[in-house]
Amino acid sequence: MNDTEKIDRRTFLSWFGLAWVSFAAATTGALSIILRFLFPNVVFEPPTSFKAGFPNEYETGVVDERWKAKYGVWIIRVAEGIYALSTICTHLGCTPNWLGGENKFKCPCHGRGFYKTGINFEGPAPRPLERYRISLAEDGQILVDKSKKFQQEKGEWNNPESFLTL
Repeated sequence: MNDTEKIDRRTFLSWFGLAWVSFAAATTGALSIILRFLFPNVVFEPPTSFKAGFPNEYETGVVDERWKAKYGVWIIRVAEGIYALSTICTHLGCTPNWLGGENKFKCPCHGRGFYKTGINFEGPAPRPLERYRISLAEDGQILVDKSKKFQQEKGEWNNPESFLTL
């Protein structure tokens, strides 16, 4: 070896230190990616049950949309009582809109129409909207529980929990 090919100690240690830092950074990065899979993502969702006020706050024959954005629920009061409809279209999961002038729900995705009862009558949706469990809480307020759904085609709308009789 001649004098130009020799590496002095300082240069060697500099390159060795750079290689060690690079290796440590790459190992730490790879390890952090692996450890990330051990911890689940936390999803903050609204509670599955909520109080929707007192029954006398709802007009008969009117679709109440105050819970549509926050909880995905329409509250409908009829002469016999109150029921809670899901705001999720049974075709592709879009959110229908209530058209008061036409007295129907209309899905903007594929034109699906639902009566105020939730029964489908036009468009591609395969079945009616779902109802949620509805009851009175101890304080007299309406309690809607979205963890329990009732489907009309399975005869579940006859279940007393799907309709609050007043």
